[in-house]
Amino acid sequence: MSRLEDQHAVPAEMRTSTRDLGELRERLRAWLPGRLDGASAVTVSELSRPSGNGLSSETVFFTATWAGASGEQELECVARLAPAADAVPVFPEYDLGRQFEVMRLARQRAGIPAPLALWFEPDPGPLGSPFFVMERERGDVPPDLVPYTFQGWLLDASPADRARLQAGTVDVLARLHNASVRPGELDFLRSHHPGDSALRRHVTEQRAYYEWAHSSMRVPILEDAFLWLEDHWPAGTGPDVINWGDARIGNVMYRDFTPVAVLDWEMAGVGPREIDLAWMFFLHRFFQDVATFMELPGLPGFMTRDDVCAQYHSMSGYEPRDMEFYEMYAALRYGIIMARVCHRQIHFGERAMPDDPNDLVMHRATIESMLEGDYWD
Repeated sequence: MSRLEDQHAVPAEMRTSTRDLGELRERLRAWLPGRLDGASAVTVSELSRPSGNGLSSETVFFTATWAGASGEQELECVARLAPAADAVPVFPEYDLGRQFEVMRLARQRAGIPAPLALWFEPDPGPLGSPFFVMERERGDVPPDLVPYTFQGWLLDASPADRARLQAGTVDVLARLHNASVRPGELDFLRSHHPGDSALRRHVTEQRAYYEWAHSSMRVPILEDAFLWLEDHWPAGTGPDVINWGDARIGNVMYRDFTPVAVLDWEMAGVGPREIDLAWMFFLHRFFQDVATFMELPGLPGFMTRDDVCAQYHSMSGYEPRDMEFYEMYAALRYGIIMARVCHRQIHFGERAMPDDPNDLVMHRATIESMLEGDYWD
């Protein structure tokens, strides 16, 4: 298999957990009565894990039933747990309390359909790590594995339906960024890394993440991308806003091509609007590039940079700027994450360590093209 073929190979499944679901179910059942006032006969269904998306926090689905004052109650739930240390975590820390609060803030201040946050448990005792529980929504999510650009409901949709999905998703981002927040309300989201602006602190935090994730094997192409950012730093930035952090269609649940749940807030923070905006169209471009390499048509006219930025401007009133900088930053951030995911695959025996550490980055060719300056030609 060539380097490019290996880079774009799509595994059917990647291991993300070492926890036993049966044991986890019993521990959840023991914990839950303390959160349900006046409940008795509390039961928890068998637990299941999602398929297709999600490589960092551990997610489990379950249904809780109990007897209450008005009879038998039933609630479909999702629990998010910090990963166990032996599962080679993607991120150095998992602030579940911050995720819990930003979902509440996004729902209350921006009116977007973030999941209803039910309970946060900071004590690692009950399940072995901190966790929170939210109400489960039902709908369709564009999958990562196998990518939605290869097959499935979004690829099969009409152009009008795909256009509605794109517009609804960009609108979610515009409403989030335009949310009216009180003074100090975003302090819990702000980076504590050094820097004279939110963007500088954001990039400094990413550099620290890179050092943690890849201290045992440097990845030269990612270090070159950091240097490129310094050489192309924006002269100024727009206002700082809530950043979703992982703003992409694979983290949205849809019904009738309309967003009904905005998921995965573990990368949330504060920074310029363009951080989220570039992430949204770059991540689609990544999956489209994989489809093109595999000689599949994919969705070439969907979620393009020009269309997404124009829609965002129309919906938010804000004109995005310096998008080449932010697109490189998106490529760099994704490269750090995916190279870390490769380390997890190597740990679990799902792939071999490459001879060239740059091959840990699936979109190496994209970053090389950005560095050479011909990506945007």
